[in-house]
Parts: sequence; C-alpha cells; structure tokens
Amino acid sequence: MMKFSISDFQALPDSRIKLTKSPTSVEPLYSSKKQYQKLLKKNVDALSELQHKLYADNRYAVLLIFQGMDAAGKDGAIRHVMSGINPQGFQVFSFKQPSNNELEHDFLWRTVRCLPERGRIGIFNRSYYEEVLIVKVHPDFLMNQRLPEQLPPKQAFWRDRYRSIVEHEAHLQRSGTRIIKFFLHQSKDEQARRFMQRIDDPDKNWKLTTADIEQREYWDDYTRAYEDCINATTTKDAPWYIVPADDKQNARLIISEIFLKTLTDLPLAYPQATDAHRLELQSIRKHLDNS
Repeated sequence: MMKFSISDFQALPDSRIKLTKSPTSVEPLYSSKKQYQKLLKKNVDALSELQHKLYADNRYAVLLIFQGMDAAGKDGAIRHVMSGINPQGFQVFSFKQPSNNELEHDFLWRTVRCLPERGRIGIFNRSYYEEVLIVKVHPDFLMNQRLPEQLPPKQAFWRDRYRSIVEHEAHLQRSGTRIIKFFLHQSKDEQARRFMQRIDDPDKNWKLTTADIEQREYWDDYTRAYEDCINATTTKDAPWYIVPADDKQNARLIISEIFLKTLTDLPLAYPQATDAHRLELQSIRKHLDNS
C-alpha cells in the first residue's frame, strides 16, 4: 500500500514538467475494495465537517478545477469525493462548447459568472483552461471569437492568455478564493480500454461518439498543450496537481487527500457569539421555557 506526500503530485512554479515522464499509474493507496471504501469515507466525512466550518466562517471560497483527456474519470472523481458533502454547500459547472452569447465576451467571462461565493465550494468540470487546450490544438475555433488579434495566433497570443489566467487566479487568491487544479493523467491505452467499455455496456453507449475517436488522433498535440499550460500557469497559490488516473479509485483517494489538506490549512473558525447575541440567546431560552 502506497504512502505519499501531496508534493509528489504537485507541479512546482518555474518547473518544466514532461507528461510523458509523469506516471499515469502508481502503487495504490489501498489493498482491497473494502479498504478503498473505508479510506474514502474517512476523507469524505472530514471534508463534510470542514465544509460546514467553511460555510460558517464565511471568509473563504474554494474552487476545484478538473481537467483531463476524455474518459480520464473527472465525473466519477467529482461524484465520489463530494458524495458526503451537503449539496447546498457546493456547485458543479461543466463547460463545453461556448454559446453564441458567451462568444460575445472575453474567454474568462462565462466562468467568472460561476465562481463560488464565500463559504462555498465551486467545481469546474473543464474550465477556462479549455481556451488554451482544445482551442490551442484547434486554433480555427478562434474564428468564432472575432478577436482583434490577427489569426492564426502566434506564440505571444498564447503567452498573453496564460498571463490573463495567472493574473485572474492571483486576484481570486487575494479575494479569499483558494484554487486547486487537478489534471487527471491517463494513458492512451487506458483511454482505449474505457472507450471499449462504453461500447460493450449499453448503458454507457451514449458516452462515446465518433468525435471522441477523432480527438484521440490529436493525443500528442493535447499532451503538448497540457504541458505548456501546466508549466505556464502553476503557481505557489494556485498549483496544478498531476494525478495518475489509470486507477480511478486511487485517483479519487489522492484528490480527496489534496482537497482535505487545502481545507485543513485554512484558518477556519466558527463565529463566536457577541455579548449582545448571548443576551439574545438567553431571552430566546426563557421564551422557549415558558412556551
């Protein structure tokens, strides 16, 4: 059974990570399905208590960003890690092809509208990072954005987009939003195996289309886009975590540990009653005693 440090999966600022050298599978944190369920439940229970304190403290928000290739396990990770948390305390947003209205604004606009308020947890299943990932692999998508820059985009265009993202996340950090970014790192062989499962399981047929297979042909291009993105946008306050994702259960445990540490490190506290509030509570007690 694996013992790990969260820093094992953290991309450091100014580092030059190579995804081809990063593992998609590591020794598991669990020895059996029963133990996996026990470990995950322990973390989920701790997360639930901290989420309650986050809400009561009402000074911080937490934003979790999930990125990865198709079938990397983003949906399952979100569903299992958040399974015991009060649904009123978090919201999940999925960002796919932008609408016509969204294309009329800058590339950050549609996600800014969905940021979590103080005391809450926001989850982005894909995010504004798609604008330096799929759009970088398919720059013709930029034609719909009617940008003032001359196309096709030069390297400076992507550098400026990375800078906009870093500055945006720095602003959120200063405003009390803590950001955790997960890249679910899956092998091409494992993706093929999961696609085959979707073909074999009638209940999962809807999850696979010809478009998914077409995007698979750009695997190397996406890998380079992710490398450039992670290297350009990982910072001390908003780091990327490269989570080996070939084992879904292991990935969920790693994600839950990182999420738990982030909440634990926040200086959260339940509000203390003022003298005036204590007097009000005593008045309420007397009313209840006499009712």
